[in-house]
Amino acid sequence: QCQLSGLWRNELNSLMEISAVRDDGGFQGKYFTRVTLASSCVHASPLSGAQQQPGEGGWPTFAFTVRWDKFSNATTAFAGQCFVDTGGKETLTTMWLLREAVGSLDEDWRAMR
Repeated sequence: QCQLSGLWRNELNSLMEISAVRDDGGFQGKYFTRVTLASSCVHASPLSGAQQQPGEGGWPTFAFTVRWDKFSNATTAFAGQCFVDTGGKETLTTMWLLREAVGSLDEDWRAMR
């Protein structure tokens, strides 16, 4: 079984800390990113998500959002799945979609990454 709660590090050296996953699958945490346009400082932002409990013999899927607090006017949604290899190492795979605020509907085309 894959446990989402705990501290996770990605390939860009950002950290994600997830509190205990509640019985209903919900969880809270913080995302500590080093990836910003403004500086190389670490920034902590709140995250909130939910885990879908896996079926028999499966690995859990999950989704969460991060509100980039204080340094960006953007929100990112992540969706992924947790896997455990034969050696017991847990790995999260995710895809993300970032939405930046823009000043007008005409600029909407450039708001998503």
